[in-house]
Amino acid sequence: MPPAELTETNARIKAAPVAAAHPDAVVLGADTLVFLDSEPLGKPVDLADAEAMLARLVGKTHQVITGVALLRGDAAHALHAVTDVTFRPLTRAGIRRYLSLIQPLDKAGAYAAQEHGEEIIARTAGSYTNVVGLPMDEVGAALADRFGIHPAPAP
Repeated sequence: MPPAELTETNARIKAAPVAAAHPDAVVLGADTLVFLDSEPLGKPVDLADAEAMLARLVGKTHQVITGVALLRGDAAHALHAVTDVTFRPLTRAGIRRYLSLIQPLDKAGAYAAQEHGEEIIARTAGSYTNVVGLPMDEVGAALADRFGIHPAPAP
């Protein structure tokens, strides 16, 4: 399954039971994955796996793709955002230092841009909020266009 389709499918699977229980509500489901050369990097199983994931990413550009499903009754809309993320060239010691600063086991790709991301990320191209976990501009536009919901801008 292509990466964008995979994340959108996962988002629908997450949102569907909640939407079924609350048919009058707009339910949002999301799924974020890290892809290196079209291979998904999920959440690491342990610290050794986290270190190995980061070692594969250093000095390279990879994609962060978030699929979003918006459901209300019979109405459904799916979207995705893709952000290119380029990692700094890091040594093994640099990787271990970063891992000592965060909790990598619950994060796709074993990193979090919002947690000491400047230590590992050289640049991003695309939505930064996508890398953090939810592409806010895209979600806000879809909520407005598809469901008439206009989220307030962030302060």
